Amino acid sequence: MEQGFRSGGWKGVLRNRIEALLAHRQTTHSSAYAIAALYAELGDKDQAFQWLNTAYQERNGELLRMKTDFALDAIRSDPRFAELLRKVGLPQ
Repeated sequence: MEQGFRSGGWKGVLRNRIEALLAHRQTTHSSAYAIAALYAELGDKDQAFQWLNTAYQERNGELLRMKTDFALDAIRSDPRFAELLRKVGLPQ
């Protein structure tokens, strides 16, 4: 984490964490929701929604906190967010 911060600030930390989770996912389970949240914080909406949809397909229970998770603030205004809330069964 410290190396990521030195090389790229907060965005470097986020990228390093994403890389670690993706590598971990190759050999064992890693939360698609957590990856989506990191991409949302990074500002990469398309990747965030790709991973949120993966979390949905995997029936990830973390999706139930979508409405209150501050990490997803950057993507709330996107119409895909409302659609995913509907699919998950959360009130909009």
